[in-house]
Amino acid sequence: MDYKFLRQINSPDDVKKLNNSELKVLCEEIRDCLIKTVSKTGGHLASNLGVVELTVALHSVFSTPKDSIIFDVGHQCYTHKLLTGRFDRFDSLRKEGGLSGFMRPAESEHDSFITGHSSNSVSAAYGIFEAKSRKDSTHASIAVVGDGAMTGGMIYEALNNAGDAEGPFIVVLNDNKMSISKNVGAMARYFSVIRTKPRYYRFKHHFQKFLKSIPLGKYIYAAMFRSKRALKNAIYKCNIFESMGFSYLGPVDGHDIVKLKNIFTIAKEQNRPAIVHIMTKKGKGYPFAEESPNAYHGVSSFDIEKGVETSSKETFSSVCGKTLCELAQKDDKICAITAAMCEGTGLSAFAEKFPDRFFDVGIAEEHAMTFSGGLAAGGMKPFFVVYSSFLQRSYDQIIHDAAIANIPVKICIDRAGVVGEDGETHQGLFDVAFLSTVPNMQIYSPANLAELEFTLKKVAENNELCAVRYPRGTVNNKTPFTYDDKEFTVIGDKSDVAVLTYGREFNEVYAAYEELKSKGVNITVIKLNKIYPLSDELVNTVSGFKKVYFYEESIKSGSVSEHLAARLLENSFSGSFKAVNINNTFVPACDVAGTIRKFKLDTQSIVKTLGEN
Repeated sequence: MDYKFLRQINSPDDVKKLNNSELKVLCEEIRDCLIKTVSKTGGHLASNLGVVELTVALHSVFSTPKDSIIFDVGHQCYTHKLLTGRFDRFDSLRKEGGLSGFMRPAESEHDSFITGHSSNSVSAAYGIFEAKSRKDSTHASIAVVGDGAMTGGMIYEALNNAGDAEGPFIVVLNDNKMSISKNVGAMARYFSVIRTKPRYYRFKHHFQKFLKSIPLGKYIYAAMFRSKRALKNAIYKCNIFESMGFSYLGPVDGHDIVKLKNIFTIAKEQNRPAIVHIMTKKGKGYPFAEESPNAYHGVSSFDIEKGVETSSKETFSSVCGKTLCELAQKDDKICAITAAMCEGTGLSAFAEKFPDRFFDVGIAEEHAMTFSGGLAAGGMKPFFVVYSSFLQRSYDQIIHDAAIANIPVKICIDRAGVVGEDGETHQGLFDVAFLSTVPNMQIYSPANLAELEFTLKKVAENNELCAVRYPRGTVNNKTPFTYDDKEFTVIGDKSDVAVLTYGREFNEVYAAYEELKSKGVNITVIKLNKIYPLSDELVNTVSGFKKVYFYEESIKSGSVSEHLAARLLENSFSGSFKAVNINNTFVPACDVAGTIRKFKLDTQSIVKTLGEN
């Protein structure tokens, strides 16, 4: 495809120059570009294929950056990037130094807010709306919300607040799975058709203006408004959005450019808070993605003709799911909780085998943590399986609803450490720092798949609040299985140099240890099995070395190395101490291996550093 129209789009102004027929061709070109690019770079495919017409229609009616558009979650923004001057760089998507897979203000003035996580767009869009209202009363602010985001409680806090907005504050509900407002009967369908016509709202506006200009007109209008609302409620049953102060428009076919432009024009001209309900199909235009949208949510590179191939390779996620199934088979109190990430966290088999003990709470990590606490308080043995970056939302609940009462919830932290191409918003680099501030919290970090299985079985038997953290994908399993009931394992002969580490980073350190050993350089590796709290035995052991190095895949502030350094100082340690970790910075998109090298956590960097000492 030669992208006749797409190549002409240098800004949203160019979108407005195209007629409806040309816009339909533009949508076809965009879908082709999305499929071809993501098949090479990897990324979020199904969700982006579903919002092509929606995004084109938005840019046809609204004008960014004067008007603000925020996508929730931001992985729906690929078409937006193509329409805002980034077509020529689109092949750099999710690559180091290239385009982000999410909205990023540093990348373009058309990206008004970072949205890597879900359910925050309405809050951000309303904040931007109110800020701009102080300077310009003609702008609009739009939040494009996936229906999955409606399972997150934060969005309702924002809707409750934003219903008082004075002007065009618009929430576009991209509904590709569930129906929010049930429409019943021919009258409902009729009203839906009428409500998508701009002339209906123009007539309504002029009629209201006329009534209010005549004697007693405001009373007549009030009575008509109450009657209309009563009739509408009888037909539509109830609508939570209108109860919060929003007008409700739709539902509308999210792949019909003409209807979409009409409905967005209506929402804009109403000049008040509005919910626009759009029905879309995930994966639209690519048969493989249409049939299996979950499989094409986030993908690696793939063959377009063959589609994404299912890998049989074991990963940390799959081992977690398999082990929990084994535990649940023997103990009917064991249950698993996820926050809308069943497949991603490896829990599909558990959900199928133990449906009465599997709980998907939606995109609601705060609720998931407290719910897990309630399950444990009631006598169950809950395992909350969650991505590291998403667990950040549960910090308050971990403290208040689990740690204070020492409730034995087990938190399985997937995607801990560097995750790669998703960049800043998804790196799992903060869990060690914030969990190590929580009293009663026990933290484990297995280094390979066998150790993960061992650790999960171990913590299932204890009555403690525990976190087990592990990285994305898999690792080199040639490193030794060193995990045992000890809190740390010492590898190598006694020397003057101790190298401490844990988790995936142990594989890099152990490889360096073997290479140095072959060169006659003697070091002692201390692998932490339980990484926090640090035992007196560990501190006393490390105090006997002259030089101590600590390698870890974590942010520096609050890291295990920082905690150990403080304990050594208290223990009158007189040797040298050097920590190598992520030096208090957000890590942009880059493959995992590249990021590990950048921060000198790779084997060769370790060999070079230790070989010089």
